[in-house]
Amino acid sequence: MTSEKEELEIEDYRDDAEQVLVQTHARINQNLCGEIIKLEVGYVEVRLSTLPEMLADDVGLIHGGFVFGAADYAAMLAVNERNVVLVASDCQFLSPVKLNDEVNVVARVRHKEGRKRNVHVEAFVLDIKVFEGEFKTVITEKHVLKLKLLDAQEEASGTHPEEDA
Repeated sequence: MTSEKEELEIEDYRDDAEQVLVQTHARINQNLCGEIIKLEVGYVEVRLSTLPEMLADDVGLIHGGFVFGAADYAAMLAVNERNVVLVASDCQFLSPVKLNDEVNVVARVRHKEGRKRNVHVEAFVLDIKVFEGEFKTVITEKHVLKLKLLDAQEEASGTHPEEDA
């Protein structure tokens, strides 16, 4: 049994440890995109537990879009900036994923240049690599749906959302 003094020392130690808080994608459904296992600056581990809702067929194959979604989510968390968006990816699906598999996704920021970040993502089921990809991201000043760029594109195309309603 620990004394009150020992408990206080343990809490003090935890407060001194650098804690990384999630800054992005706060409303993600972690049942569909994976739960955060470990989060550090420039690094994250996410675990996707496959569900019947992810099935592509009656044999037990999980649709690859869910694996990609977990990888994309991990890339966003590795960058961990409020307004990070995916602009491109180069990915390989290396092995199928089946129902009841646990997919462990690891993402690392590899390169920073201005507002751009390149993130390397790998996903494993046990020790089998099932996915690998490079994700190119950009950190925008405002939310991507609030950028002036979108207003300019709508004007150029002659469409205005408020007129379409």
